Amino acid sequence: MNSCTYVMRFAADEATAKRVSDLLFEQLDPDEAATSAFEGPAGWLVEVHLAHDPDRARLTELVRQVAGSGADPEFLQVEEKDWVAASLAGLAPVPVGRFVVHGSHDRARVKPNEIGIEIEAALAFGTGHHGTTQGCLAAIDRALKVRAPRRVLDIGTGTGVLAIAIATAAKRKVVAGEIDPRSVEATKANARLNRAGNLVLTVRADGVQHAAIRAGAPYDFVVANILLSPLKRLARPVRVLLARRATVVLSGLMPEQENAARAAWCAQGLVLRRRQVIDNWVTLTLGR
Repeated sequence: MNSCTYVMRFAADEATAKRVSDLLFEQLDPDEAATSAFEGPAGWLVEVHLAHDPDRARLTELVRQVAGSGADPEFLQVEEKDWVAASLAGLAPVPVGRFVVHGSHDRARVKPNEIGIEIEAALAFGTGHHGTTQGCLAAIDRALKVRAPRRVLDIGTGTGVLAIAIATAAKRKVVAGEIDPRSVEATKANARLNRAGNLVLTVRADGVQHAAIRAGAPYDFVVANILLSPLKRLARPVRVLLARRATVVLSGLMPEQENAARAAWCAQGLVLRRRQVIDNWVTLTLGR
């Protein structure tokens, strides 16, 4: 059990608080920090519980990237606590279409007609509470109602939530690539937990050059919930792995980054089918 003796706290309006929380969630090591945004008695708050005395200048700069140059977060030292339990306490189940992403503490709340995906916070990016994860799950839910894919690739799988969702709903094997070794292990554990271990093939890979990824082509469904730079870089190498009628779901994009991502992928012969914005994060569904 990790102890938490330091807290960064920042008050803002709802939209700003969620964007600050999203950025901090992406930038901070999940083994060292638990980030949350919630509505308190006096408005919205962002809190980061940290295992060690943080780099306050860096955290302040991250907050100011979203909230403006005058933003001034508060830093506190508090009694030791179980920060993982603290982070889980505020995470309610997230319903998206037929899917419900939840922690073990809410397992009993999943209804018989829902597809529960059990993911524990702090293992890797992708608890279901982030707008990009929700956007991808919504796009997956829509796409699977139209046509079940035959070959699926999840690039930058994180906790494996998207790969598990597709494997469970479509009963298809999913190749899940991830560069971070801790996330690879988290995905394997989560796939087993959700009884999808035999359907999710998780490989440690930077991009799509891994032999197992290339052997699984051509893919008729690809999802990539990562950042703009790798999304642009991967457009060309992914194109050669796509089936003729492939669907591609992209997320990890703020609105001002959308055009750059669309340009990179449309240059490879894909066209935009749908865009969705959740909590100021954009998810794009494209088709070949």
